[in-house]
Amino acid sequence: MASLASRLGIPNTDLWYASRGSGLVLLVVLSVSVTLGIVVRSAWTTRRGQRFVVENLHRNLALVAVMLLVVHLVTAELDPYVTIGWVAAVVPFTSPYRAVWIGLGALSLDILIAVVATSLVRRHLGINLWRVVHFLTYVAWPTAFVHSLESGDDTRITWVTATMWICAGLVALAIAVRLASERTGGRWTRRAVEEPSPTPPTVVIPRRDERLTRSGRP
Repeated sequence: MASLASRLGIPNTDLWYASRGSGLVLLVVLSVSVTLGIVVRSAWTTRRGQRFVVENLHRNLALVAVMLLVVHLVTAELDPYVTIGWVAAVVPFTSPYRAVWIGLGALSLDILIAVVATSLVRRHLGINLWRVVHFLTYVAWPTAFVHSLESGDDTRITWVTATMWICAGLVALAIAVRLASERTGGRWTRRAVEEPSPTPPTVVIPRRDERLTRSGRP
């Protein structure tokens, strides 16, 4: 891989920054996408227009995450600093370098590919199968988070570590609120949907013949 990077004229430092930077941005995008998915699933958005916007943003961010994942994978493989191997990138726990932590990243990669692929062909799949695969996101995110923490030395940089834990806090908060909403039977959502919006008072204007009768005129 080092010779290939040299032939392409890519400095080693550029590959290192590209790999680490794309990995961190990927974690941020994936965290926001997961959070939006929880928002849609919890039905916090009561208006149809709001739900449509959130759902589309969730899907588009998932596609962006896939593109960042490709960049992260390619730059990590080309980086001569460590040797991971293309097979180890998709087969968990086979990397010669930090097998457990790189393996968690490979596991997260496999799950994300399955989630995105089934989402693209959702109309041709049964809803139950799609839901089962989609729920694996709750496995993909924590494995990706632990991979980010342990696979490199970036955690020595304060703002990088802070960004990672902010992502963790965002997802944890969304999950906690969703669980609280389900425990209360979804009363927040039902109240917002079932309560009718206030309507202005109706003014009844009598017809002309009624006004004449009341005034005593024929």
